[in-house]
Amino acid sequence: MKRIPNCPLCEADGGELVWMGDRARVILVERDRFPGFCRVVWNDHAAELTDLDDADQAWLMRLVARVERLVREVMTPDKVNLAALGNMVPHLHWHIIPRYRWDSHFPEAVWAAPQRAADPARIAELASRLPTLRTALAALDTAD
Repeated sequence: MKRIPNCPLCEADGGELVWMGDRARVILVERDRFPGFCRVVWNDHAAELTDLDDADQAWLMRLVARVERLVREVMTPDKVNLAALGNMVPHLHWHIIPRYRWDSHFPEAVWAAPQRAADPARIAELASRLPTLRTALAALDTAD
């Protein structure tokens, strides 16, 4: 595997590892604020989607779509945000973020200033779905 020194996603999983494949992994992050927030991380160091060949690009985007589908099924968000920023960590990864009209940052990005106070009861209810999401993600089928 191609690794770069001092890259946080080369040196560590980057969150709670729930699925690992030969080319990518899926992690859960931000559980306390945004339960169900996942990242799909390319295992080798690459900064941009276009650093991958066409077959790997297509495979990665199918994986992102499969993770999004599972997040939608289990977490039932009002909207899903997908992002591949990499400004702070230039290692190819996709954010899959379930969003709710009531969440603390909606309609702004989760990295923006909060729009309202967090709702602990609703966050706790979402967190109770995480075991189901973990199980679904762990069973991802990426054969194709």
